[in-house]
Amino acid sequence: MKTPVYNQEGKEVGQVELPKEIFEVALQQDALHQVVISQMANRRQTLAHTKDRREVSGGGKKPWRQKGTGRARAGSIRSPLWRGGGITFGPRKDKVFLQKINKKLRRKALFMALSEKARRSQIIILDELHAGSAKAKILTQTFKQLPLQKKTAKAMLVLPGMERNIIQSANNLPNVQTMQAKDLNALDVLSFHSLVMPKETIEVIKTTFVK
Repeated sequence: MKTPVYNQEGKEVGQVELPKEIFEVALQQDALHQVVISQMANRRQTLAHTKDRREVSGGGKKPWRQKGTGRARAGSIRSPLWRGGGITFGPRKDKVFLQKINKKLRRKALFMALSEKARRSQIIILDELHAGSAKAKILTQTFKQLPLQKKTAKAMLVLPGMERNIIQSANNLPNVQTMQAKDLNALDVLSFHSLVMPKETIEVIKTTFVK
């Protein structure tokens, strides 16, 4: 599959052949859905946590004697029946949401996601990318001039490696997020409307993921 190559002024300066083993993979919705759901689960943070009767403070002494007071029997103020006692069946942060997906399926899901982006013309290839200093001015102008389908939609800038100036510049753009090619995954690819990448990124993706 051939796709246009643009410079930072948004002008077409040539074409590049996208590897068919990465950008021409048939979509299998069930497999892609399974991988995306697993990646979302693996990123889930369990923040809500309630204490059970073992964890609340106090309760070392029996509140009153067993018989003769006329009140119901009570052994500890930690009881879930008491205000300030432990919580029964409350949310616990020790719950595990991790789902295991094998490496081969994760890689295939990534290729399917990239292929869908390519088929929908949502991948923009740059001949080169320079940000100068770590300021947003140059990148802002570049994204304005690129032929993105939706200028206001979120875009991912996929870099061939760690380029600090570009990353720091992109941090100031509200709808742009950077990622290194070696860290690509199906969930992040599908979370952004458009992918923008220098030509060198294609080779890094091929080297990293094609076995």
